[in-house]
Amino acid sequence: MADGESAMLEQAPIVAGGGAKHLSRTRKSAEKRDAIIAAAIEIINAKSFALATMTEIAASLDLRDATLYYYFPNKQALVYACHRRSLERFEQTLAEIEVADGTGAGKLEQFIFGMLDESERNGPQIYFGDYSYLDATQRKSIADWAARLTVRLEQFLIDGIADGSVVPCETELVVQLLIGMLIWLAKWVPSIERMTARRLMDAIGAFSLHGLESRATPSGEV
Repeated sequence: MADGESAMLEQAPIVAGGGAKHLSRTRKSAEKRDAIIAAAIEIINAKSFALATMTEIAASLDLRDATLYYYFPNKQALVYACHRRSLERFEQTLAEIEVADGTGAGKLEQFIFGMLDESERNGPQIYFGDYSYLDATQRKSIADWAARLTVRLEQFLIDGIADGSVVPCETELVVQLLIGMLIWLAKWVPSIERMTARRLMDAIGAFSLHGLESRATPSGEV
């Protein structure tokens, strides 16, 4: 679910006599808000929260500062929306893989490639390794959400150990290492020329995934 401000935009009532125009304005507002979030993610990833400015983010979209402040009252509110949007994208990719067929190891690989492919198509997710600049309520919301997703991701490893596709390991620690890798990819990958999701996936497979794969035949497979 989008945050409160986005939800209000998406659920604004359609009034009689001007419903089509109102809906059009609402959609345009949602699209503008999405564009602001995407631009903010790129700039904050590149420069850090402290060095990124609302003026710079507005200028990257040819907007006036006042337009940006219409959607977000301050930089903290904007970056909080960036974190929420990134977690939404993370969760959507995770949910798609959870219902797919396959071994635990296969689902883990599908998820990592899904994250890389989604970012290649829709732009990077925010570097969410640090959100200390948010207020206490915002930090708790992001931390709790991330913890829930981490448990769901860990289940791929647990299932993989059970079906024989993953070697026995400390699943919680391995998931933290994998998430840390994905977090840092958001920062350094954009600087690599002609980078693609497939190139990244091949490197990740060579570097880490094949070490998790069991050489035994997974249960249920011939």
